[in-house]
Amino acid sequence: MEELPELAEVVQLVSSQALAAYQKVVKPYEGLLGVVIGLAIADTAIHLVPAFFQSGLIEFAVSLSLAIAACWLGSRLFKQVFDIYLLDAAINSGRKINSELLILAKLIANFIIIFLIIVIFAETHKINIFGLVASLGIGGLAVAFAAQKTLEQVLGGIVIYLDRPFVVDDYIGLPDGIFGRVESIGWRSTRIRTSGKGTLVIVPNSSLTQVNIENFSGAKKVMALIYLNFDRKIENEERALIRQVILDSTEDIFGIDSRNTEVTFKDLGKDSEIKTQAQITFFILGSSEVSMGLRRQLLDIASQNITDKLKYYGIAFDIEEPTIYVDSPITI
Repeated sequence: MEELPELAEVVQLVSSQALAAYQKVVKPYEGLLGVVIGLAIADTAIHLVPAFFQSGLIEFAVSLSLAIAACWLGSRLFKQVFDIYLLDAAINSGRKINSELLILAKLIANFIIIFLIIVIFAETHKINIFGLVASLGIGGLAVAFAAQKTLEQVLGGIVIYLDRPFVVDDYIGLPDGIFGRVESIGWRSTRIRTSGKGTLVIVPNSSLTQVNIENFSGAKKVMALIYLNFDRKIENEERALIRQVILDSTEDIFGIDSRNTEVTFKDLGKDSEIKTQAQITFFILGSSEVSMGLRRQLLDIASQNITDKLKYYGIAFDIEEPTIYVDSPITI
């Protein structure tokens, strides 16, 4: 008889966790979910009652709309899971966190979602997508031999667009001594306005993918300032504990320069009303807006971990909102 209450508690716990996950992940996209469900019902009805839909064009349009909406919904839901659960799990894993690998994993997951939906769409409409890709590949070999150099340059442009070693207006340096500002990035070549002379150098994209590029503008550094306000005066022993907790909570985050992390304490007020304020200075390193954004998310999760650990030690405080971010560009 005692097993029934335990089973009920487990069911209640699972249901509460499922409800919390729904509120965090699905609820922000309930409207899009309704669109997908509506299109799925319409597509099913067309297949069940084909007599009312003589034109296959209607069915194809509904199915295509369903596939596009499902791709968008799957991508948005995975983003929520990634931001809410996977980043937190990465922080708590105790391993060095490489934000660039997290970004790559996110892109691969989105690609898999889109690829699976395309395959399902092709199979339901009896489109041999693999055969089509194979036939295009055979036909493309002849084109590849005829325009090998041009294709190399175009593929180099695609690699630059995807990898983004530099963007327009970045100052870059090449091994042959060229240094200047990127004026434009085309499909076949990149134009660089040299510093000093002001001449325009046109470099094939295929060459840029095979050399070391020094990006001076891309060496971004952002200083993040977080203020902790304590409700009493913090003594030296507790200050040492707080500093150690902060350093331990962020040293495994790739992209945060833990060597330059600073924690300074300042007493505010007078006599018995003295309260301590701590200023934490983090330096976030990054090469693009995407990587900087992800590292800010990791820092937010680390800040929550700092809060939980200090509360465990009985140290109460408030965090001033919002976190202050100050750009610290590299001097060229």
